[in-house]
Amino acid sequence: MPKVIIAKLLRLFPNKAAKNPLVDHQPVKNKKDLTVDTSAGPTAISLYYPMETEHKKPPVYINFHGGAFIMNDMKMDDPYCRYLANETGCVVLNIDYVKAPEYPFPEAIEQSYDVYRWMKAHAEELDIDPEKVMVGGQSSGGNIAAAFCLHLEEKSEKQPLLQALSYPMLDFITSYAKKPEPNKLRAKFPQVAHFLNACYVPKREMAWNPLASPVRADVNDRLAPALILIAEHDAFRPEAQTYADKLRAAGVSVQDVLFTGCSHAFTHLGPKEKAQAAWDLIARKIREAAGTEAVEKR
Repeated sequence: MPKVIIAKLLRLFPNKAAKNPLVDHQPVKNKKDLTVDTSAGPTAISLYYPMETEHKKPPVYINFHGGAFIMNDMKMDDPYCRYLANETGCVVLNIDYVKAPEYPFPEAIEQSYDVYRWMKAHAEELDIDPEKVMVGGQSSGGNIAAAFCLHLEEKSEKQPLLQALSYPMLDFITSYAKKPEPNKLRAKFPQVAHFLNACYVPKREMAWNPLASPVRADVNDRLAPALILIAEHDAFRPEAQTYADKLRAAGVSVQDVLFTGCSHAFTHLGPKEKAQAAWDLIARKIREAAGTEAVEKR
């Protein structure tokens, strides 16, 4: 109960990332707000249809927002979903996944899989190509995106065409106190991070599950090609780099990019020019994976 109370208090703080988006708000051809029945209960999703696309049935990019597993919602990524839809000619599916501690690991992963299965079953009415799917996310969303791919592999199901992981949190086993936190205050008081971790993986054995800590997974060359964005001044930099190296060693196509001078969540908090470069890169990789030509700049 104390975890729930503290988490609810943290959710009351203003979301700086949502207040000042780093890309311009763009109109899209259509935005569908739907509710899907999942193992975690009714789940809100939004689908963003691009203004222009060369596909009769557009590919789909599934987005997982950040928020340390306990905060934020899909609305914070609305401008970025619009941007990616228009820049790639793909439909962007944004999931409002459940939060810890009310819904600890692996609830959000299983919920996302349910949405994925629903999406494929309703592809015709959604006017999408269910065989061309990509996933991506930021921070905790990057963890869920990576875990989603591992989950599909466990089920021997087709992999996405791309997994785009931005400064992902991938290691719950290593104590936060041992991670290279650049912020002196957070480094001195790692208890806050330990609390966030305990919300998502309340039992120690959960941390060793590869879907919680993908960096510990046994990977193979069947996993989705990866784009991994790494912030130079980020406590999670080593685990992101380790995962990139691990995937590459297994034969997975990987592009890992270090954004110098940047901290965690830079795609949402800046600096703006680095954030724009990151979103441009994600859009380009989505286009390449989906076989979609560049959309003319508006």
